[in-house]
Amino acid sequence: MLIAFDSTQQALRAEMLLEYADIEIDTRPTPKEITAGCALSIEFPDDDLQQVGGIIISENVEVRGIFQASAEGGYELVTGWEA
Repeated sequence: MLIAFDSTQQALRAEMLLEYADIEIDTRPTPKEITAGCALSIEFPDDDLQQVGGIIISENVEVRGIFQASAEGGYELVTGWEA
């Protein structure tokens, strides 16, 4: 799974929060298939989606969206994590 951001500030803030929560993350360039205002994205394991979503919501982190790799080779927006 991959979180895309509109600003570098929000990406770095999310990185700090997720590391503090001991979630295994990898900061990487945003794939060209995802239109975002920030060149940084955060990759995390699928199993951590609900915890990551909870942190994003509770800490008011501004994100472009959470994406997963699609069968066609690109990325698709993940829905349902906001609840």
